[in-house]
Amino acid sequence: MRLTELKNHERELYYFQLRIGAAGIAVLIAFGILFARFFYLQVIQRDYYHTKAEDNRISIVPIPPNRGLILDRNGVVLARNYSAYTLEIMPAKVSDLESTINGLAEVVDIQPRDRSRFKKLLAETRNADSLPIRTRLTDEEVARFAANRYRFAGVEIKARLFRQYPFEALASHVIGYIGRINDKDQERLAEQGVDANYRGTDFIGKSGLEGSYQNELHGTTGIEQVEIDAGGRGIRTLSRTPALAGNDITLALDIKLQQVAESSFGDRRGALVALDPSNGGVLAFVSKPGYDPNLFVEGIDPQSWAELNNSPDRPLNNRAINGLYPPGSTFKPFLALAALETGKRKPAQAIFDPGHFDFGGRRFRDDKIGGHGTVDMYRSIVESCDTYYYILSNDMGIDLIARSIAPFGFGSRTGIDLDGESAGILPSPEWKRKRFRKPEQQKWYAGETISIGIGQGYNAYTPMQLAQATAAIANNGVLYKPHLVNYVDNQRTNTRRTIEPELSRKIPFQPEHVEFIKKAMAGVNTAGTGARAFAGAQYTSGGKTGTAQVIAIKANEKYIEKNVAERHRDHSLFIAFAPLENPKIALAVIVENGGFGARAAAPIARAVLDYYLLGKTPPEPKQVPVIETLKEGASD
Repeated sequence: MRLTELKNHERELYYFQLRIGAAGIAVLIAFGILFARFFYLQVIQRDYYHTKAEDNRISIVPIPPNRGLILDRNGVVLARNYSAYTLEIMPAKVSDLESTINGLAEVVDIQPRDRSRFKKLLAETRNADSLPIRTRLTDEEVARFAANRYRFAGVEIKARLFRQYPFEALASHVIGYIGRINDKDQERLAEQGVDANYRGTDFIGKSGLEGSYQNELHGTTGIEQVEIDAGGRGIRTLSRTPALAGNDITLALDIKLQQVAESSFGDRRGALVALDPSNGGVLAFVSKPGYDPNLFVEGIDPQSWAELNNSPDRPLNNRAINGLYPPGSTFKPFLALAALETGKRKPAQAIFDPGHFDFGGRRFRDDKIGGHGTVDMYRSIVESCDTYYYILSNDMGIDLIARSIAPFGFGSRTGIDLDGESAGILPSPEWKRKRFRKPEQQKWYAGETISIGIGQGYNAYTPMQLAQATAAIANNGVLYKPHLVNYVDNQRTNTRRTIEPELSRKIPFQPEHVEFIKKAMAGVNTAGTGARAFAGAQYTSGGKTGTAQVIAIKANEKYIEKNVAERHRDHSLFIAFAPLENPKIALAVIVENGGFGARAAAPIARAVLDYYLLGKTPPEPKQVPVIETLKEGASD
């Protein structure tokens, strides 16, 4: 028989109380931890989490500034702004872009080019908050979308400022264009430390003055604090720091003169630069053909981009500062002045021209069959005698030529306030050693110097360099850095900053030498190769025609222009300044594949000078006929 064990109530009570005490201590510790965490969050970290909460409640919205205007010297607006509504998609908030765009097309008009442009922008700017699928919506389209907005998550209508170029392609290479900020632009802005000022800004200057004066034109971004609800919708504006508009820039360029210059080219390709010799101001700046910068404002569509980029006429190439051309006979006045300065020639010193110059077993022919006979320096410029300069260049040698020509600015950038300027090629033995890799190519041959004398061979300069060199003669050796902008106007403070003329250099010409060259160039326009183009001019001027070969012509081969492919025909050049006594304008013109300088380029120069000095508007340009000639080099 088993005896039932009696329970020990005191021991059970003891263990129960022990468990209760342990649990109580655990609860107290837990509450202590919670209280400590609460104290840490609410007291120690109060400022931090208060800021975080405010960030969730308050949205900081950047306010992009109005872009500054671009005006010509007379206050004519060349680039301005206008506001419009855009339909924008936020790629991060849209799961199926294609179906969303298809749905939007049922509400607003979306063309294939809009889709192509959107895809192009999406590929170029992957981190964009929103991208436009349609711009410049009508009021009716805005109303239709507003009624259907609930169907399209991640799509919204925004009011945007757009750039407008009222003169379209006119002066397009001067003004340039703006485009959407891409990844490379963002990297560059970050490197410059100004990326914070571009928050909320979608566009940036890409070329021309829009690019080179981007910092002036952009302005200062503003900030708006907006209280938002849990759904991210704005409730009210808490504070606002307005954006500060960009500065306006006023140019030295005269848009009416520019229009005369461009229309004088007709549909021909080429470039023209006209400068004020007294300060370097750019009065006209032509690169033909141009393009319509309005195409880039909304993001250029692929078809238009392909047409511009693949065109054989290269409309996006800024020929005035980036095109390299042999100067042809326009080089002769500079070489003649260098010969006077170095003592290699005197004005009355003459040579006999039989129509050719024999050197190293090769015959270099003059453009005039039978030659010019006895020729002094004056006549060599007026009649453009090649043989005179064949002999002169051989006597001077390439080293002396390079040293004497460099001060005119040939072979170095002028420093104009545009990006992308080429330095050109001032040939010399040193240049050739750097240019070529093979030892046999690096050697300078004496025969190469002969062609240099008539502006052929390795000579290659920009129209801007040629215009600056012409201005140096007109201004007695004083060269100013070319500039397009005259003033920067701050509309906020109503103050104007003048872009002061910047002296590049003073060439110490003997006054009698430069005056002699001026008179010879005046003779070109009164009795020489430019006489026909300047017949009846009501002002005095100096000039020089030039023709530059595009492809080499074999000795004794008859050059028949109409039998040569159009793009292989000679370039036509002309330099000029006027009035002779007190030059107010100096210019250089090149017409690609235009033939003799007197035929194509000189009439354009005459039209520009007539308008600038007399206010005359030229008639519509006429098609000039091709001609036949026998020539060794390309000259006038």
